Amino acid sequence: MSAKFDRRHFIAAGTTALALPFVARSASAQGTWPSRQIRMICSYPAGGQTDLLARAYGEFISKQVGKTVVVENKPGAAGAIGTAEVARAEPDGHTILCSISTTYIMNRVVMKNPGYDMDKDLTLVSVIPGAGLLLVANPKTGVKTLEDFVAFARKNGKVNFGTYSAGSAPHMTINELNKQYGLNIEPVHYRGEAPMWTGMLEGTLDAAMGSYTAAQSVLQSDRGTVFAVHSKKVDAIPAVKTLPEQGATSKFFTVSGFSGWAVPKATPQPVVVRLAELCVAANNDPKVKEVLATFVLEPAIGFKETNELYQRELPIWIESAKSLGLEPA
Repeated sequence: MSAKFDRRHFIAAGTTALALPFVARSASAQGTWPSRQIRMICSYPAGGQTDLLARAYGEFISKQVGKTVVVENKPGAAGAIGTAEVARAEPDGHTILCSISTTYIMNRVVMKNPGYDMDKDLTLVSVIPGAGLLLVANPKTGVKTLEDFVAFARKNGKVNFGTYSAGSAPHMTINELNKQYGLNIEPVHYRGEAPMWTGMLEGTLDAAMGSYTAAQSVLQSDRGTVFAVHSKKVDAIPAVKTLPEQGATSKFFTVSGFSGWAVPKATPQPVVVRLAELCVAANNDPKVKEVLATFVLEPAIGFKETNELYQRELPIWIESAKSLGLEPA
């Protein structure tokens, strides 16, 4: 438990005597965690990347601590429903959230009241830095590089570009490219990656942006050409350059996004650190390695590195998101 929390609690309680029961409970939680079954709430549907990560890491944690980790899917409202439930849970390490950077960062911009305040209600434990997202062009465009795409967009006046939701990384990428190159790329928002790539397969999109794994249906059928990756190179396609390598200058093209775990804010620090250590240790588990390889993801990082990444990328995400001019719903 941090010194800051102690001071705030003692002031609120008014006397040291009134604070003692709380301190005793926290000390007990630190010494006996976990004392019962752990709930890992995944704020996205079963079967997707976030869900599979939750189950693989949860199974490893269960084996290490000797308690069952039950993954519960609580999807909806861009992850806000499940996240709000974790924010209200007892801060004792027995309720953990598994979600993505959209939930941890973007919802504060695109929602008037997501039901939680990330900075006040939750603590990030460990995250998996995101893989480079692919920018894929319809073969009919003839686009093979960012320079080609900019030229195509200028020649045609208005081109369409698929995203998997308003306010998503693809949406912000379109906005930043429009600003830098004076283009008029029009975003076409879908309810997820699968329908977006279906749009590419059907030939209704000039371009789209999403994950390497989800894009395979398009790439393997020769219905799309990768002309750039967002912020970091993808090992499976090392010849494809990043947007910054091809001249794009927005700070947004330096962020990666992430998936990862959080707990209620007042969870004892030793429990938070232990959870982070378990997530990092899980990177060597065969099942975890398989999931990471499937989605071309990096391993989970520790508590200190996680929060450094969050603080570094947060203002860039917020600035880019606000520039979209979306009205919070």
